Amino acid sequence: MNASIKRVVVATAAAGLLAGGAGAAGAGEVLAWRDCYDGLSCTEIRVPADWGRPDGTTLAVPLLKIPARDRKLGTLLVNPGGPARSIPNFAVPGFREQFADLAARFDVVVFDPRGLDVTCPSPAPEPLPVPLTETAHAAYAAANEKFAADCAAAMGAVRGHLGAGQVAHDMDAIRSRLGEPRLNYFGSSYGTVYGQAYAALFGSRVGRMYLDSALDHTRPDAVAWARAGAVTAERDLFRMARWCAADAGCALHGRDVITVWDRLLTTPEAALVTRWAAARIGDDRGWPALATGLARADAGDTSAMVPRPGPPDTRLARTAFCADFPAPDGFPGLKRVEDELRAAAPRLGWAVQPWRVSGHCSGLPRIGLNPPSALPPMPRVLVANGDDDPLTPAEHGRRVAAQLHGTYLAAAGNHALYLRGNACVRDHVHRWLWAGELPAPGTRCGTPG
Repeated sequence: MNASIKRVVVATAAAGLLAGGAGAAGAGEVLAWRDCYDGLSCTEIRVPADWGRPDGTTLAVPLLKIPARDRKLGTLLVNPGGPARSIPNFAVPGFREQFADLAARFDVVVFDPRGLDVTCPSPAPEPLPVPLTETAHAAYAAANEKFAADCAAAMGAVRGHLGAGQVAHDMDAIRSRLGEPRLNYFGSSYGTVYGQAYAALFGSRVGRMYLDSALDHTRPDAVAWARAGAVTAERDLFRMARWCAADAGCALHGRDVITVWDRLLTTPEAALVTRWAAARIGDDRGWPALATGLARADAGDTSAMVPRPGPPDTRLARTAFCADFPAPDGFPGLKRVEDELRAAAPRLGWAVQPWRVSGHCSGLPRIGLNPPSALPPMPRVLVANGDDDPLTPAEHGRRVAAQLHGTYLAAAGNHALYLRGNACVRDHVHRWLWAGELPAPGTRCGTPG
């Protein structure tokens, strides 16, 4: 995937066409597909803003369809992650190619989760710096509280109804409107949270499910949830050091990367370097640039690490995340999380996780929460996580697969294995979705490619 497409894939954009009035459209009504994105089809369905009050205000869930090319098996519902909009990304050349093989046998229907195209009138605050301080946390929480209050009118009926449980009901409404007796589902990254919610609520209606880079929604303890990712990122730092020792193209080749890193942690720029590196350590393909940046920082030049102004974040991705993963309340609890992660991954890994554990959520109203909980057995699922992915660590995938009594496929690599083209993973996914053939227990995909 080239850099421009990758930026679109990981960008946090937003969702839901809000309106009031009539109830959700029924299963018997024919969907009105329209042409979009050069040969694809788009539509939307209306669903209750609150599935606990199905006769209340409704909102629209956007859909995009890539038609099956041959011997159609049915429909495969897809969410590529985020939480974010993905349908607009199909305007980018090459983006749809990631899904082309899936469309060999299925109508691939991509949905954008509710509420994520709401544009708030003021931007969300910048992420908290690391390490966490009480003063910075208090200021951030106040700014986040104001962000949520300012956006309440724009959110309308979706306010308090962004969690994966509500989205799972939307998914079942999509299944019904498409005329499918069972849901075949492909979820990547945050899309796996929606898959877990669907399995918990509608497991008997699942046909075949694939969860790629599963984010564990079964463990409520923030430290236990985040520790695996922190440890993985710490291990990635040492893997990078070994790569650099073996590759003459590395900017730090011939030097001990860990020694350089430890020296940088003693400088006044330690927090800046840590935050910059924490955002890059989890993707092997970015290591050459990471090594170059560290070499320059060791020579006294950290200018490339200073955050550049970007577009304001006026979307609700953080709010949706916090509905599903509410953080501990108050600075002492958050500091305990950071301290325990530092004990487990003291050089770098600890800094990859605290923003996800605490900074998203401080100050947001704690309404409509869908906190992590245990999953019931639902064995019609294949789960695969990359061994070296700190964002959705392998331990998360193994735990989700075990709770569902599904099949876990171990794989070398980082995040979003299928969409990033891991040939071995893709082969097993196709066998499962097309023919119902699961990998044998203990199967492992080795070097990505």
